[in-house]
Amino acid sequence: MSISDNTPILVGVGEVSERIEAPDYAERSPVELAAAAAQVALEDALSVAKLAPEIDVIASIRQFEISHGAAVAPFGHSNNFPRSIAKRIGANPARAVLEISGGQGPQHLINEFSQEIAKGEIGMALIVGSEAISTMRYVLGKKETRDWSETVSGTLEDRGYGVEGLLTPDLIQHGARTPIQMYALFENARRAMLGIDRASYALEMGRLFAPFTKVAAQNPHAMSQQVFTAEELATVTPKNRLVADPFPRRMVARDQANQGAAVLFTSVGKARALGIPEEKWVYLHGGADTKERIVMERQDLSKSKASVRTIERALEVANLALSDIDVIDLYSCFPIAVFNITDAFGLKADDPRGLTVTGGLPFFGGAGNNYSMHAIATMVQRLRSAPGKFGLVAANGGFLSKYSVGVYSTRPAAWKGFDSKALQAEVDGWATPSIDPHPTGRATIETYTVDYSGPEPRGLLIGRTAADARFVALADDPAVVQTLIAEDPTGATIDVIQNEKDRAVVTGVTPK
Repeated sequence: MSISDNTPILVGVGEVSERIEAPDYAERSPVELAAAAAQVALEDALSVAKLAPEIDVIASIRQFEISHGAAVAPFGHSNNFPRSIAKRIGANPARAVLEISGGQGPQHLINEFSQEIAKGEIGMALIVGSEAISTMRYVLGKKETRDWSETVSGTLEDRGYGVEGLLTPDLIQHGARTPIQMYALFENARRAMLGIDRASYALEMGRLFAPFTKVAAQNPHAMSQQVFTAEELATVTPKNRLVADPFPRRMVARDQANQGAAVLFTSVGKARALGIPEEKWVYLHGGADTKERIVMERQDLSKSKASVRTIERALEVANLALSDIDVIDLYSCFPIAVFNITDAFGLKADDPRGLTVTGGLPFFGGAGNNYSMHAIATMVQRLRSAPGKFGLVAANGGFLSKYSVGVYSTRPAAWKGFDSKALQAEVDGWATPSIDPHPTGRATIETYTVDYSGPEPRGLLIGRTAADARFVALADDPAVVQTLIAEDPTGATIDVIQNEKDRAVVTGVTPK
């Protein structure tokens, strides 16, 4: 096959990590972790000395501590994260990019800059990210501080937080602010759709994630290397407390992680000119990027159809079916993010290909917005060891809100080019339910969660009025909350009033 010199290829990947209990634990900052990962990626491809001067773009993923306007970096942070990395590896790129927030970021950046490489607009790009949340909490727990602030000169293309519209005012007003709350609403909507009880559903979540723990146990960069059975994941205990119905602690992304990862990519022509060995090359056969409708505008809260369509589109570009894929990594911040894909494609929890290459976010580590950089780095290594096989990485951001997918192989492929404009237009054109911002009277629970993060448990519900308009409401009356805990409330009749703060409040629940 004749391959154009402008065909984009991944040529280097790097991962680093550290655990507090390890003898070589060094309390590395996010910049130090990311720079170390970048060095590993360049050495993986060829060498830092030969490749760093060739980099045209360094794009970095936002740490959680700079992911939105209210976020706090207790030890300070770099004013120009990508150029802090450049300084440490001896690079001076023409462009430094700070990507928007969201776990889709790593795959989205590969899709974006691969297109620019194919057009001849850039020659080599490095994407990099890291988190040191575990170290930050460890140091704060000792009532100590560190200085991770850094000022570096040079231009920066700061793309902003990119969180606008993820949470609408009605959700925020009723206390729906965290990923755990939102994904719990989706998860309970799926349970209601399936018509199964709490205990059965908890075991189903456990069966989904138990194989992930076995993968994490073999991964030297995983933050947890303990193998759990489905029953151990599903059973609520003091060490596996309920954080938000239906999630015990072990079912949610592990944000206490110290991890960094980087990916280097370039063109076939430049790789040949630089002497990067061909056994390092991995081709991007297909990709796609999509934004889902905002939460309250989705017809069915038990799934994200846009995420499924994104995978379908990436496979179409690659001219493959999911059955052709040999290695899979599905973003796994919560079970519903995986179920959403397995349901759509008929995948089983014990699929012989596996559903993660790292061990997944609850066990490998939810390295902030950067998890999928680790998935991509691991995928590249897996595919290099199995030439000609195909791998798929699916990356999720927000509340099943932003989705990016890549299809990879060492098998050479002519660059086809792709964009997701038509797909995005399709998503934007989907019908939406009507919304009642001020519901009162009798209504029905569409989905719910009980949040255990505060001093007392509180209920958060999405309901439907008698006219079938959707609304959000809270339940803070202890008697109402206890009914939500004791009964199976989805589909139950509720009484709703507007309180003095203009919030919809549930005053009574009539079990089904």
